[in-house]
Amino acid sequence: MKFNRRAFIKAAAIAPAATLPFVSCSENYSSTGDNKSVLRADFSKLKNMTADVKPISREERQSRISKAQELMRENKVDALFLEPGTSMKYFLDFDFFLSERMVAAVIPSSGDVMYICPKFEEDKVGELVKFGSEIRTWEEHESPYAVVKGILSDKIGRTGTLGIEERCRFFLYDGIKKEASGFNYVLGDPITAGCRMYKSAAEIALMQKANDITIEAYKVLFDSLYEGMSQDDFREIASQAHKALGANGSIGANFGEWTAFPHGSSKVQYLKEGDVVLADGGCTIEGYKSDISRTIVFGQPTDRHKEVWNLAKEAQTAAFELAKNQGVKCEDLDAVARKVISDGGFGPDYKYFSHRLGHGIGMDGHEWTNLVRGNDTPLAKGMCFSNEPGIYIVGEFGVRVEDCMYVGENGPVYFSQPSPSIEEPFA
Repeated sequence: MKFNRRAFIKAAAIAPAATLPFVSCSENYSSTGDNKSVLRADFSKLKNMTADVKPISREERQSRISKAQELMRENKVDALFLEPGTSMKYFLDFDFFLSERMVAAVIPSSGDVMYICPKFEEDKVGELVKFGSEIRTWEEHESPYAVVKGILSDKIGRTGTLGIEERCRFFLYDGIKKEASGFNYVLGDPITAGCRMYKSAAEIALMQKANDITIEAYKVLFDSLYEGMSQDDFREIASQAHKALGANGSIGANFGEWTAFPHGSSKVQYLKEGDVVLADGGCTIEGYKSDISRTIVFGQPTDRHKEVWNLAKEAQTAAFELAKNQGVKCEDLDAVARKVISDGGFGPDYKYFSHRLGHGIGMDGHEWTNLVRGNDTPLAKGMCFSNEPGIYIVGEFGVRVEDCMYVGENGPVYFSQPSPSIEEPFA
């Protein structure tokens, strides 16, 4: 398929109206007088896709707390300290804004969760607490670190080991450590990652929904490309399409030579005929993410475009096929994809494929664990990754194909089906 405005209008003329979620025609554009165009898009044909979404149940969160406590005992960690963020949401279904004032939770290796907050926030925090019930507070002139020490003393004693969640801000860790100096402090990853790395069926379903929605948003985007389109136009269409489909999401893009930067350029860009378009983004459903990249050409792809794109696709396929084997490690997938690209003339090593093959994904867009050299973690049921080989040729263009996958009962399963070709972004 050739992606340009003329091709889309022709398709619109012969396709059933129900299949056209986006209307693109001459009256949909207006000049701003500075060689830019403003897109007026009609998203009325898009339907909310979230009616069947099932949030994570209370029972599942309770099982997460129990598993965390089991992992604490296995790792000789007496308690886990969390502040608001995805881990606190994951375990406790608790969400609160971050400020200089401590709002936090302590999950002991046995017993109930306890919370810390400023006295004036106690009622608000109390409304949000769903697991445990005790909230200990501090007045503005008092030390929240002394409150944490009191909890540790009551739950553990004068000494022990406290796990600190990896995204906890340093000043909180530092304050607790100074106040409760008799404790040993360790990174909480064996507990947090030990739970979050392995997704349940309910989590997989939420991620599947997020990916399904993002694919539909991509279809709107690629049907609405036009000469002179800016990156801001592109992102706005993506945002509005996701919203119409029932999600908060974003997709960014770079055009032409700037696609050779894996995460794009800060330079203002306007789409023109013959440009490679490298788009990347996703959305969030009940806290769970999608992440999909697509590379196409606005116009007719050249043989060079096809050669590079096909090699990236071959690398993606090689990694997926290897993941079907027993005993495969995370680093093995990176190695097999990197070999395909190097053997295809775009090596050695990181020269053109300049990043790891993939990252973990779940409640965070990037989380444990990565498909990267040196990571000997074996693949296991419930793990979720991006599979995103790229080839970036500075001064020419770049290509990335990215679809996320999870390890199912019988091997890897894609959340989004990979593109068949540079001219066919959707399977």
